Amino acid sequence: MNRYPEHDTREHLLATGAQLCLSRGFTGMGLSEMLAKAEVPKGSFYHYFRSKEAFGVAMLDRHYVLYNQRLQQHFCQENASWRELIINWYQQSLDYFNQHGSSPNCLVVKLSAEVCDLSEDMRNALDNGSAQVIAHLANALEKGREEKCFDFPGEARMQAEVMYALWLGASLQAKISRNSMPLECAIGHVTRLLVEPVS
Repeated sequence: MNRYPEHDTREHLLATGAQLCLSRGFTGMGLSEMLAKAEVPKGSFYHYFRSKEAFGVAMLDRHYVLYNQRLQQHFCQENASWRELIINWYQQSLDYFNQHGSSPNCLVVKLSAEVCDLSEDMRNALDNGSAQVIAHLANALEKGREEKCFDFPGEARMQAEVMYALWLGASLQAKISRNSMPLECAIGHVTRLLVEPVS
């Protein structure tokens, strides 16, 4: 008997799969292992997902929904300037890495290179999810410049693209080197990029 209510089973499967992917990667995560860990019968999986690939897409969509909710809350804080909020976004990753030895959003770091050549649907999920993150950053940059918290060269969207790529690359390099220096360098670059106005 399924121990999870109908409306919770799909979420439970996605959460369990995400945790396994963090340690094994997507191709290394076996469905049988995941279902055993989730204590959900195989039939329930195919009730919600037509394939492992469809599951992967849903897992990434879920990840970005949750992440973008946290990012929206982060940028809605009223006790910090836009400059502080943007720099603190990087700082949170650095703090988490120093405590846990990994990026707090390493599902994206873990799967980005792995699945892009394996699944066009999962690549699209990553692309769409990252576009939402970049949009949040672009909005923060635009608002910060409008309110004269800082200035930067070029368009906000272009800089947001660069800053997201910087975060993703720094997170991956920190994972490779098992060293926080790439994230520290990323914070230093962003701090210098967002030039505070001269009073």
